Formats: sequence, C-alpha cells, structure tokens
Amino acid sequence: MKKMLLSVLAATFLVSACGQTESTKPTNEGTKPAAAQEKKEEVKPVELEFYFPVAVGGPITKLIDELASDFHKEHPEITVKPVYGGSYQDTMTKVATAVQGGNSPDLAVLLSTDLYSLLSMNAIEDLTPRFSKEYFNGFYEAFMGNTRSGDTVWSVPFQRSTIVMYYNKDAFKTAGLDPEKPPANWTELKEAASKLTVKDGSGKVTQWGIEIPSTGYQYWMLQALSLQSGTNIVSGDGKKVFFDKPEVQEALQFYADLGRKDKVMPEGVLEWATVPSDFISGKTAMMYHTTGNLTKVKNDAKFDFGVAFLPANKKYGSPTGGGNLYVFKNIPEENKKAAIKFIEFVTQPERVAKWSIDTGYVGTTKASYETELLKNYVKQFPHAAVARDQLQYADSELSTYQNGQVTKLFNDNIQAVLLGKMSAKEALEKSQQQADAILKNFQK
Repeated sequence: MKKMLLSVLAATFLVSACGQTESTKPTNEGTKPAAAQEKKEEVKPVELEFYFPVAVGGPITKLIDELASDFHKEHPEITVKPVYGGSYQDTMTKVATAVQGGNSPDLAVLLSTDLYSLLSMNAIEDLTPRFSKEYFNGFYEAFMGNTRSGDTVWSVPFQRSTIVMYYNKDAFKTAGLDPEKPPANWTELKEAASKLTVKDGSGKVTQWGIEIPSTGYQYWMLQALSLQSGTNIVSGDGKKVFFDKPEVQEALQFYADLGRKDKVMPEGVLEWATVPSDFISGKTAMMYHTTGNLTKVKNDAKFDFGVAFLPANKKYGSPTGGGNLYVFKNIPEENKKAAIKFIEFVTQPERVAKWSIDTGYVGTTKASYETELLKNYVKQFPHAAVARDQLQYADSELSTYQNGQVTKLFNDNIQAVLLGKMSAKEALEKSQQQADAILKNFQK
C-alpha cells in the first residue's frame, strides 16, 4: 500500500513538473512581446519648451521648426516645441518672467552675454559634467569666452557671429576704387567713404559711404572700434568694465565723427534692422553688421558685394556675438537629459555646416568646416569664411552682472554722443561711474 501511494505521488509530481515546464517555455507569443512591452512602457515621452529669438533676416523660424521636426524623427519620445520670443531682449525678458514665476523653459537660445544675469537668477544648469572636454574643445576658442566662467561651462555656442564689413563692389568701381581692395584701416575707410558718398544736383545724399548701426547694439560696434584701438571694455569675470580708457574715447570719437564731422554717414539714429535694408537697396555703399545677415545679403542684393575684416586702427578686432544654448536648472532630470540630446543633435558637424549656410552665422565648430558641405560652399562663396578667419582677432563681448542695465546705460550714453548731445569724454566717464555703481556689489 505504501509503495502504491509513493508511485501515485511520483506520477503526480512528474505530470505537474511537465506541465510547469510547458507553460513557462519561451514562445514568440509569450516572453518576448511582454519584455518588449515592458521596455516600451519605460520610455516616457518628454516635451521640451524651447525659447528662441529672431534677430536677423531670413527664414529663421522655418529652419528651427525643421530642426525640431528632424530631431523628433530620430527621437520620437522627445518633442521640441519652439517658442519665438521676438528680439534677443524680448526673449530674455520672457525667459526671466517665466523663471521668476517658477515656470522656466527647458532650454533657450539667449545672448551669450546674458550669462551673468542668468547666474544671478540661479536659472541655468552647469553643463560642464554633461559633456566631455573633447566636445567643448571642438568649438572655436573665441566663442568659449562668453560661454564659461572660470572652468565652468554654462552654455553651448550656437548662432554665433562677429561684426564684418559688407561693401558694394559695383559702387566701388563707379567711385574709382578697387573692388578687390576694401579699406584695411581707419584712414582708408574714411577716404573710401568720402568717395562713395554721392549727392544729387540739389545736394541731397543719394548714397552714403558707410552706415554703422546706432540702436540696440551700439555698444557692440563701439567695442569693435575699441578692440581695434588696443583695449577691450570688460573684464573676464563680469564684474568690471573699462569704459573710460583713452582707447575707448578714441574709438567713440571716430564713430561719432563719421556722421557729424566727416559727413560720410547719416547723422543721428541708424536702426539696427534698417542698415542691412539700406545696404541691399543701395542707400549705403558699406556697412558694419553681423555676419548673421550674410545669407540675406547674398540672396537679396542685386549687385556684386564683398565681405571683409573690420578695418584696423592699431590692429584688427571684433567682439564675438550671437546666441548660445542654455539648459534651465529647475526642470525635471529627464527634461535635462532630453535637452542635452537636442543640443548634441544640433551641434553635429553637418548640422552646424547647414545652419551656417542657411543663416550666415559662423560655423561654431572646427569640424563643421571639414564637412564636404561647408568646404564646397566656402569654395563657391569665399565670403562665408571671412567671419571665421576674423576669429583670430576676436575677443569676448561685453557681459557683466546686471548686464541689461549696464548695456542700456552704455547704449544711451553712446547714442547721446552720436546725436551731439554729449562729448565722448563726458559720456564715457558717466558710463563708467554708472556701471561701477551697479557692479560694486559683485566685486566683494
């Protein structure tokens, strides 16, 4: 009886074991789909709010929309929603309002010079540990000055520029100037501008020799002239400015004299956005402007034009300019990781090359100029290399704590000189005193 009971139990165990083996055996209908489903559920969709300014001519919004769409195709779990904020200043105001309201965007393109203002707000993520040193070493060093503070990297160069000189080669020929030899120094600039200033029978100017904008970014233009005279106007830590140096006074006097004394530039206010239109329409034969307008000039000008370094005084020089990509601090970690992926995507060499061609901004990485795309473009259109080549003479743009306040007071005082309401010396001494009063709390 005992033996029979053991036999029944053994048989029962065997059947049970066989049944368990069959039910847990991997099949196409079982484990694999379940695992795939579990893995799919782990990927959470992320939506990134991306603030972006439009500061130059051309189809910028269309290009950004395309980048966001192409990125989504590669990363379907991440959706980038561009929010167009208007000018750089307007976009910064909207970002600051959002941050203060506890609703900061995930990432934004803002001026590289907004760095210290954003640090004061404790708004941005330290990007140093998010990328390798090799990644940052791939950018032109001139663009890294406004990108880091000390050894800490706070943003990534994106749509960057220098100021270049555009000139109308057809107008040069008409004036008896060599169209292949643009002015190389201030003396030559004044002489050429004089010959290029054309009046009709009534004495009305029909073509100006040169236009340098005097709204929005006049501090940037003056900074270029100051660098050419031998000095920058700002320290590297955002805490000091050097507005009242003799070299800056020399630069501001030159700037003002073009319109008020030499009569080769319109007196008074020259709007930032109007100057390129004046150049394209033939109202001015030369202009100082961002290389970010190069593609617009190329597409719209009906005459042969040239692009050159800014003329030197004691040396060549231009501040860098333009916008960087910032990631914000008070957002979820998964959003930060997604933002980093987007930055890596848009800074790949081929995309940097295409962005440079489509907009006129300088390719920010050395590798972008090694792509066949940009090499062929530069070969066909050498003007595209001028701003890049000028980087060897470039320096950091004016960037301080409370940068908006400092820049505004400086702009206002520069404009007062251009309008004949104040001397260069008075304006610069006043600017220095006002800036020192603002920055003193950051110098402790």
